Amino acid sequence: MKTLIIIPTYNEIDNIEKLLEQVLAKSETIEVLVIDDNSPDGTALRVKFMQSSEPRIHLLERPGKMGLGSAYVTGFKYALERDYDYIMEMDADFSHNPEDIPLLLNAAKKYDLVIGSRYCEGVNIIHWPIKRLLISYFASKYVRTITRMPVKDPTSGFKCFQRKVLENIDLDKILSDGYAFQIEMNFRAWVKGFHIKEIPIVFTERKNGVSKMSRKIVWEAAWMVWRLEVMKILGLLK
Repeated sequence: MKTLIIIPTYNEIDNIEKLLEQVLAKSETIEVLVIDDNSPDGTALRVKFMQSSEPRIHLLERPGKMGLGSAYVTGFKYALERDYDYIMEMDADFSHNPEDIPLLLNAAKKYDLVIGSRYCEGVNIIHWPIKRLLISYFASKYVRTITRMPVKDPTSGFKCFQRKVLENIDLDKILSDGYAFQIEMNFRAWVKGFHIKEIPIVFTERKNGVSKMSRKIVWEAAWMVWRLEVMKILGLLK
């Protein structure tokens, strides 16, 4: 059963080599697709260097910063055009621990979508300022209240899809980016009746590089929740 782990990058040269080594060490059936948005720090060049000795590393280069959601949609289409059984999302900054990859893959044998959750067993976040933690925690409650979707960490970017989930979502109709993208993918999978499982992970704030969080991303997520709920009521989700 082949797995593709999709890792979007922008200025991740301090992390990418070590991360890829650790991810690929988890299983010989794992391959990685790095989607780089023209990082000026040379991230893509470092990935190309690693490709010369590791055929399980794949790279797609884009002309500029085009957004997290579009990067994952590009990666999903890449996976569906090939023979991958499981498709995972993962950050490049070690906030997602490579040691948790086998846990998600094992759960994905039974569930259609597995989410590495910061909130399904208390709050498992290290080195976040209290303001950011409170925003994230109550944003998750906000999403659940409006959508009634039974997911405690709807904005998590560490997750594993069975292939059939992505085959049944019209990726060309995805509306959002950033945290809103994570909410939307979960919501579309849930509305279609796929079984979702959250497993606890410990999320660690990045040690190198700069967070991509912005006020625009937060507001997009806040409004997208209402838009998705209205579309569900009107039967417009495909």
